Amino acid sequence: MKILFLLQLVSTFYMVGLIWFVQIVHYPLFALVGRARFTRYQQAHQLRTTFAVGPMMLTEAATTIAIVYWPPPGMGSAFTWTGVGLLFVIWFSTALLQVPRHHVLASRFSPSHLRRLVISNWVRTIAWTARGVLLLIYLFQVFPDQ
Repeated sequence: MKILFLLQLVSTFYMVGLIWFVQIVHYPLFALVGRARFTRYQQAHQLRTTFAVGPMMLTEAATTIAIVYWPPPGMGSAFTWTGVGLLFVIWFSTALLQVPRHHVLASRFSPSHLRRLVISNWVRTIAWTARGVLLLIYLFQVFPDQ
C-alpha cells in the first residue's frame, strides 16, 4: 500500500506545483494576450492543459479512492477522509467554477470572467496546497528520522 501513497504523493505535488504556477503566473498573463488573439489562445490553452493535468488528476483521484480501501500503515480514517474532502473541493471547484469560465473565455474575451477565474482558482490552490501539507505530515509520521 506504500506504492499507493507514493503515487498519491507524486501526483499531488505535481498538481501543487502546477496550480501555484497557474495561479501566480499563467492565469494573470491571460490579460496580456489581447482581444484579437484571445479566443484562439484560450482554446489552445484548454486542449494543452488537458494533457498536462489530466493524467495526474486522474492518478491523484484513483490513489485517493484506493487509499480509502487500502490505507497505508498508520494512516487513520480522519486523515484519509480529509484528503478525500479536499479532493472533492478541488474537483467541484474545477467543474463548477473554473471550467464554465474557461468555456466563456474560449468564445470571447471577458475581463470579468478572467478576473473571476483568477479569484475562484484560489479555492483549488488552497485545497491542493492543503492536500500537499496533509501528505507531508503523514510522510514525516511514517519516516520520522528521514
